Amino acid sequence: MTRDKEKTGIRAVAKLSGVSTATVSRALNNPQSVSEDLRARIQQVIDETGYVPHGMARALSSNRTCTIGAIIPTIDNAMFARGIESLQKFLSSRGYMLILSTNGYDIDVELEQARNLISRGVDGLILRGDCHHQALRDLLTARNIPFINVGIYNPAQPHPSIGVDNEAAAHRAMTHLIDLGHRRIGVVSALQRNNDRASARIRGFRRALAEHGLALPEEWHVEVRYTLDDAREAARQILIGRSVPTAIACGNDVLAYGVMLEAERRGLTIPADLSVVGFDDLEWSRHLRPALTTLHIPTDLTWKGAGEYILARLDGHKVPNHYEVDYALVVRESTAPPMTNGR
Repeated sequence: MTRDKEKTGIRAVAKLSGVSTATVSRALNNPQSVSEDLRARIQQVIDETGYVPHGMARALSSNRTCTIGAIIPTIDNAMFARGIESLQKFLSSRGYMLILSTNGYDIDVELEQARNLISRGVDGLILRGDCHHQALRDLLTARNIPFINVGIYNPAQPHPSIGVDNEAAAHRAMTHLIDLGHRRIGVVSALQRNNDRASARIRGFRRALAEHGLALPEEWHVEVRYTLDDAREAARQILIGRSVPTAIACGNDVLAYGVMLEAERRGLTIPADLSVVGFDDLEWSRHLRPALTTLHIPTDLTWKGAGEYILARLDGHKVPNHYEVDYALVVRESTAPPMTNGR
């Protein structure tokens, strides 16, 4: 049945639902305060009438805008896309909207983007890593805006975090190559500038090598952006030398894909000639031939957990500041013992 636009205000929704306007307001602003059946009845009327709650009115009545901001380095990385999708799905289920922004690994841009999001009234903010301007932390503290750093686990810092111990995970990946018998191992990693995750992974790679008395020659370590082209160029630099590694550890799966593509182009067989290990376990990693050995990181759960932390803080709950996410080495086809005769 078609209803007149003029009759689709909150009073009309309340009348058609058989409840008060206050009850409709509670159902919209604090869904957990009403029963599931009542919430469903009110939502059905809203769907039928096309009623859209007035954002500013809701914000004034609840002292919230029901929006959460998130600032990530880029949307080019499939890992970020998967995490943001999980976060948005969770927030939507709780009646919140996500506003997304990117900073290109530039903390000056991040600070400006954060100010923009705060000026638009976000209730909380989700950040990537812990490389931020102190001015940003001070601003969030002064405004009493809850925030959390995603993708790292750093209980030594006072700032809330959720993610894996990147150094420990990278150490595990490198140890896998060493246990297979590799002694000449290269590294292709992300640029470390304003990227504490990349720096931690490099520390993990180097620590595993040092524990086994192995060195990482300067020419075997190349830092690049997270792109296939750059990863292929990095592999090209490493593999053109007179002495080349038998394995390469990569800072994420996209870099590993690039290394594998370049190795294949140069006539190398993986893993017979070159073992490759990645980090993140993106969907394509298990479908490649050979399938990629990598660190599985539960990205979906990590970003959903960040959303849960923010909403718990907004609801006044006392929750832990740091959450460590488990990782697991997934051994597939891209790693094997080195050939005994070397190269």
